[in-house]
Amino acid sequence: MTTTPVDPHDLSVARAATGTLAAFNAAGVLEPADVHVARRLTALAEDDDERVALALALAVRALRQGSVCLDLATVADEVVLDLPVDDGDGAEGADGGRAAVAELPWPDAGTWPDAVAASVLTTGSDTVAPVLRLRGTTLYLDRYWREERQVRDDLLARATGASAPVEVPESSLDRVFPDPGYAEQRAAVRIALRQRTTVLTGGPGTGKTTAVAALLALLAEQAVTAGAEVPRIALAAPTGKAAARLQEAVVEQVGALPAADRERLEGLRAVTLHRLLGPVRGSSTRFRHHRDNRLPYDVVVVDETSMVSLTMMARLVEAVRPHARLVLVGDPDQLTSVEAGAVLSDLVEGLGARDDHDVARLRTSHRFGGEILRLAEAVRAGDGDAVVAALREGGDAVRFLEHEGGAASSAAHADLRALLVPHAESLWRSSLRGRHAEALVTLSRQRLLCAHREGPYGVRWWNLLVEQWLAEETGEPVRGAWYAGRPVLVTANDYGLGIHNGDTGVCVVGPDGLRVHVATAGDPVDLAPSRLGDVETMHAMTIHKSQGSQAGEVVVLLPPPESRLLTRELLYTAVTRAEDRVVVVGSEADVRAAVTRRAQRATGLAQRLQVSTGT
Repeated sequence: MTTTPVDPHDLSVARAATGTLAAFNAAGVLEPADVHVARRLTALAEDDDERVALALALAVRALRQGSVCLDLATVADEVVLDLPVDDGDGAEGADGGRAAVAELPWPDAGTWPDAVAASVLTTGSDTVAPVLRLRGTTLYLDRYWREERQVRDDLLARATGASAPVEVPESSLDRVFPDPGYAEQRAAVRIALRQRTTVLTGGPGTGKTTAVAALLALLAEQAVTAGAEVPRIALAAPTGKAAARLQEAVVEQVGALPAADRERLEGLRAVTLHRLLGPVRGSSTRFRHHRDNRLPYDVVVVDETSMVSLTMMARLVEAVRPHARLVLVGDPDQLTSVEAGAVLSDLVEGLGARDDHDVARLRTSHRFGGEILRLAEAVRAGDGDAVVAALREGGDAVRFLEHEGGAASSAAHADLRALLVPHAESLWRSSLRGRHAEALVTLSRQRLLCAHREGPYGVRWWNLLVEQWLAEETGEPVRGAWYAGRPVLVTANDYGLGIHNGDTGVCVVGPDGLRVHVATAGDPVDLAPSRLGDVETMHAMTIHKSQGSQAGEVVVLLPPPESRLLTRELLYTAVTRAEDRVVVVGSEADVRAAVTRRAQRATGLAQRLQVSTGT
């Protein structure tokens, strides 16, 4: 038998792997990191069963892709289906890869779980702690098994624990909801007043923040009426940008309430979840506030919960006081966290199936015009024909730059240049003249959103391309990293500077040289470029990074059907970032592939929440 020489410079190859792990790595199923973790842990446990090593490597792979578990009975079929579809390259392309994966030495599905269950990596020993957990044929890494169980236990303890529903008269509801068009919000607030934990869901513009502001006003009124102090309220979101939008929206909604309510709720501030829980130096998963040092708040509101990972949800629910109210707000149809888990969807499915808990759902949009709403609803429903029709008949608010060659074709480039360069040039001219306020307003008018970070459909490529087009248009070549009109995205929190992950800004010419003005939850922050380390150019940004933000016009650049990132949730998240206009760039095949493909993550939280006991 001949073997293909291994390229020593190929980073996709785990050169130390042998046997089953090497075969799965060579087929592209496992990455080197998956293999190295499996080899190291099985060596420490002195377990030489290749079935156990493969199960462990696949569990690491699942986690890397956002799942917290995998089913050994079906993982072979799921891995095959997870591969890209044929892109027209024939048998040596994706279809050939599918055939190769199907022919790999998969363990017998009937005996594989037994082999894993018998391993010391699952049972543990005096010297080896359990690394794997098996529930039937469902396999977890131990940490995520424990986190799922902890979230289930804490939430159900809150749901079944003693709680006194807050009774408010109809006159109070009439005061905070004077508009008769907010019946759904009234119903949602009634639900939140009678339970300790409330999941409040709805798409953009359905009035989630209106309901939250009204709920806070009613809780404050009830406390004062009872002779108590106004409840201590915390507002939080996963990212700095989402926290800034939450604070802005809550302050706006509170400002529309009567004077007494405004006075009681004065001074509300939103922070990131990390800031709320109190980061501990050297750890990304442990915080100052936990089960033995609870948060001091009576009400905790978390927005954009779809972006919260399983680990972060575990840290949050253990830190909230048992009798405090927890309000989890979000849209389960959006993209999930970049880390493992699909917590909001699991909460909606799991808690929504219980008799002792209600999920508050808002369905009527008060923001979008008919064209964007029609498109968003068609995407959410998974109706490909309706989505294509909505794009082609969109009118002023929806535009389809349809190209059979996709968004990377030369024809698409010509359309995109005509669309993007005027915005970049306007930003450049405002910045060149030192008009930082004008530049920040201009920045918010348009966003180019990509699914990928790399390649012809990625952020890096399009940032460079827009810079090149701008230089050609203005006759001013880009010199160095910093230049007038450079839009930037903050990628890490810096509490000393007062900026957060997700904040956006513009490089502007000042009296003494270039300055960067960053839009934050408060006033813009004026900084020297040398003080900013964790930023990247933002002529384009990923759809994942855009969550929690809005722009006047959103330009959505679709990758081809073979992209694993192209899903219904991705397209829905992208189009609902638009306030006034959405432009989708790609082919009909790209659109239909997105609508028909769901972003599937394997979790067990929803199932666990539906029962009150068990592991």
